[in-house]
Amino acid sequence: MKIVLTGGGTGGHVIPLIAVARKIKEKNSDAEFMFFGPEGKFEKKFMEAEGIAIKHIISGKMRRYFSILNFVDFFKIPIGVVQALWSLLWFMPDAIFSKGGCATLPVVIAGWVYRIPILIHESDANPGMANSILAKFSTRVAISYPSAENYFPAEQVVITGSPLRDDINQGDKENARKFFSLTESKKTIFVWGGSQGAKPINDKILEILPELLRKYQVVHQVGEKNFEEVVKRAGELGIKNGREGYYALSFIGEELKDILAVSDLVISRAGSSSISEIAANSKPAIIIPIDKSANNHQRMNAYSIAKIGGCVVLEENNLGEHMLLAKIDEIMNNEEIRNKLSTNIKAFYHPDAASRIADGIVGMIK
Repeated sequence: MKIVLTGGGTGGHVIPLIAVARKIKEKNSDAEFMFFGPEGKFEKKFMEAEGIAIKHIISGKMRRYFSILNFVDFFKIPIGVVQALWSLLWFMPDAIFSKGGCATLPVVIAGWVYRIPILIHESDANPGMANSILAKFSTRVAISYPSAENYFPAEQVVITGSPLRDDINQGDKENARKFFSLTESKKTIFVWGGSQGAKPINDKILEILPELLRKYQVVHQVGEKNFEEVVKRAGELGIKNGREGYYALSFIGEELKDILAVSDLVISRAGSSSISEIAANSKPAIIIPIDKSANNHQRMNAYSIAKIGGCVVLEENNLGEHMLLAKIDEIMNNEEIRNKLSTNIKAFYHPDAASRIADGIVGMIK
């Protein structure tokens, strides 16, 4: 059994591919995988760790605003389709699993030409342009949010939730306390900007960091490109990284589960995978969606969870330092609020998502 995985650009695209591949491997030991997608650090890091071969496929970006790059990227897509046709001819998989996004366009189109069964996963409440197009070439569509169901043909779509690693809610608090030099006497806040970090959130946290550290401990994932700036600015405030209850790090891998386990509050972007991982750990959360995300999907994600009382949403462009600090204190000082948020966000966790998607892929082959 041969299966192509395609997606990429962020950890939120790559990690679900791994989660589903592991489930398929558990049930079909002869399964062979190959990743088709962009040349990036996330793809390389995670696929190599799983022993999955990589084929780099060119793809352009689909922008909803005017840019001269739209004309350049338009020609990258057909080049990528030719690349994918050639690579698929040699590997010739039994099925393709696509996590969505522009990076998957050439692979899915080429797979459709060869009549290879294709399953795509849409993780957001409001589907992106790429998946809206790719659904026309796909056999099945798995979705995370019920609201996305209206955007795809009824005979194709099934609600599965977001596929996560099995151990994402099996973290060890003591491992995290030891690694990050945390104490049990103070509550811990995890600031999480996604796999690439979030500079607007970093800036707001730095503005209130001295006040935060008087009451709480902070583990702050800042993104590789922001790391040096954040450490420097914290130092100018008299706060050394790794000391005094503050730990900034550029990227988070397997230690994510331990950080989530020890956290009393998570401040996060509104990526579907991030929200699902918070939900799996039943953590109170302040969600700050990207101000201008593609198709407004982060705001839709955030408010879908807020609607069931599962998180507090703060808009990035209205994020004054006093508002953020006041909201943090309100949640941290009120056990009833924390319990309510923890209970309600759990409804978004679908522990069988990866298994159900794996079964769907194998079922297409059979």
